[in-house]
Amino acid sequence: MRMLGAVAAMIAMVVAVTPAAQNKPAAAQEPTSLFDGKTLNGWEGDLKVFRVADGAIVAGTLEDKIPRNEFLCTTATYGDFELRLKFKLLGGDNANAGVQFRTKRIPNNHEVSGYQADMGVGWWGALYDESRRNKVLIGPDQAKMKDVVKANDWNDYVIRAEGNHIQLWINGFQTVDYTETDPSVETSGVIAVQIHAGPPSQALYKDITLLDLSKR
Repeated sequence: MRMLGAVAAMIAMVVAVTPAAQNKPAAAQEPTSLFDGKTLNGWEGDLKVFRVADGAIVAGTLEDKIPRNEFLCTTATYGDFELRLKFKLLGGDNANAGVQFRTKRIPNNHEVSGYQADMGVGWWGALYDESRRNKVLIGPDQAKMKDVVKANDWNDYVIRAEGNHIQLWINGFQTVDYTETDPSVETSGVIAVQIHAGPPSQALYKDITLLDLSKR
C-alpha cells in the first residue's frame, strides 16, 4: 500500500509540474544567432565596406578615410527584443560607429533611419536618432564612460527594446533608460551595424544574438 501511495503521489507531482514546464519564461528561451561568424548570410550592404574576418564583421578600413556612413543591415525585421553583441572600435578618438535597431533603409540612399546605440569618444552608450530627429535622445555622463569602455578591445553591448521602452548597457553599465513618447515612431525594423564617415577606422562586431521578447 505504501508503494502504491508513493507512485500515486509521484504521478500527481508530474501532472502538477508539466504545464508550468511547458510554458518557459523569456529568461529560459534560447537566443537566436544573427551572425554565423563565417558569412554575411542574413545581412545586406556594401561588401566593399563590410567583410568577415576571424569570426567578426569588419566595417571600414585603417588605410583610408571613410567617405560616408555605411550600414550592414539584417534582411529580417524585429520588434521587441534583447540584442547582445561584442564590439571593438579602432582608429583613435575620432572613430565612430554604432548599432542601429528598429531601423529602415532610406530608399535610393546609403543612409538609414532609426534608433542607434552609439559608439565613439564623446558618444559611448548614447541613444541617437539617425536620419529622423538627428539628435541624441538621451545618453550617459561621458566622463564616466572612460572607465567603462575598454579602448581598442572587445566590449559588450546589450540593447533592449520592448514596447516604447529602450534600455542600453555597455559592459554591464546601464547608459540609457528611455521611454519613447512619440506614437509615430516605428516599433520594429532591421538591425544594422555601422561605420561612420571620417578618418581611417574600423568597427568590428561579433557574437550577435537576439532574444525575441514578443514570445513571452
